[in-house]
Amino acid sequence: MKNSKTSPRHTGDASDLDLLGEVACTNTALRRAARRLGNLYDEALAPISLKATQIGMLAQISRFPSADGHNGPTLQELAGLLAIQMSAISHAMKPLVRDGIVELQQDALDKRTKHCVLTPKGDQLLAEALVLWQAANERVETVLGPSSAALLRQLADEIASDEFLSEFNHLTAE
Repeated sequence: MKNSKTSPRHTGDASDLDLLGEVACTNTALRRAARRLGNLYDEALAPISLKATQIGMLAQISRFPSADGHNGPTLQELAGLLAIQMSAISHAMKPLVRDGIVELQQDALDKRTKHCVLTPKGDQLLAEALVLWQAANERVETVLGPSSAALLRQLADEIASDEFLSEFNHLTAE
């Protein structure tokens, strides 16, 4: 006899899949939308051989002065700003360092800590990328309309916030 407190298990029949089709899955919708937008921005940035995610990293590095006077954020700070794991930052940083776009500078006080700093080549690529990115972004704004685009960014920022994570975890614990 099935215990009513156990979670439903996939039995493989069509009714299970029909039920899944009726559930509004925010995660799936956002991931599909993010993949589509990511592909559009990647295509726009193809002339400089960088991906939109890399440009996002470069932009964060360029605008983040560290409290101790370094030009760029630590790897840990960058991961926090982008809401991704340290392993993903380390992986994504390798080609940028290899290609002379970003330099990792050792912290003066803590030798284990590295700061991300754009090289002159990185500054130049970021400037070129911003022109391409702006054109793609304007096309997205035109298709969505300014108010829908602003709402989308607002909701995305809300979901990426520490407050959202805290509230989500609070509800899970209840």
